[in-house]
Amino acid sequence: MLPIRDHNPSGRVPYVTYALMAANIGIFLSMLPIAGDERALAQLYYDYALLPRRLMIEGEGYNALVSSLFLHAGLAHLAGNMLFLWIFGDNIEDEMGHGPFLGFYLLAGALSGYAHAVADPFSFIPMVGASGAIAGVMGAYLLLFPKARVDIFFVIRIFPIPAWIMLMVWFGMQFVGGLGATPQTGGVAYWAHAGGFIAGLLLAVPLWVNRGGRTFWERTDGHPPHPAARYAMPKVKRK
Repeated sequence: MLPIRDHNPSGRVPYVTYALMAANIGIFLSMLPIAGDERALAQLYYDYALLPRRLMIEGEGYNALVSSLFLHAGLAHLAGNMLFLWIFGDNIEDEMGHGPFLGFYLLAGALSGYAHAVADPFSFIPMVGASGAIAGVMGAYLLLFPKARVDIFFVIRIFPIPAWIMLMVWFGMQFVGGLGATPQTGGVAYWAHAGGFIAGLLLAVPLWVNRGGRTFWERTDGHPPHPAARYAMPKVKRK
């Protein structure tokens, strides 16, 4: 169930979202020359990736709560994260403003990394990726636009569904995945995703209250407070 776009156009250019995407892509490209050098990669991850044991037991490497958000383990990892940031980031930036959105993104990402470290404090496996911060963006999106329509690609068709269904299914997968994860092994950082999602939702509460809280929901019925974008669904002819 892969989201490909939402029907929630932003009212201004999301400069910070674009800048974050450019930074992630640029840093990934800058890492390519050392992709085959295990020693150089190990040093890079030690300096900038999140190492739970180093953070929780040794009391070092706090910078990695932010720096790890800009490192990715492969092209698919990067592409997936940038897709989610592109879909959901512009609307949250539109609501928060450019500067506050940047602070929100970095804080949600740092809290997601801390949640990961708390869940497995003795691990020395490096964690990298923007997904914790992007999960925070998704949590804020759930609070502000639960009924915005999101187009998902499932099997071979595109289906428009309310954002709350897609986001809650995604969050449920992270929570269940975290419960079933085996400590001290690599893979998906489920608790970083779940922690970032909850952090983003809570961090967006002041904005929601400022918009009117429950009256904001009553006024918009959970939909974006502007006309939804319309897309023509591709038609497939059968022979």
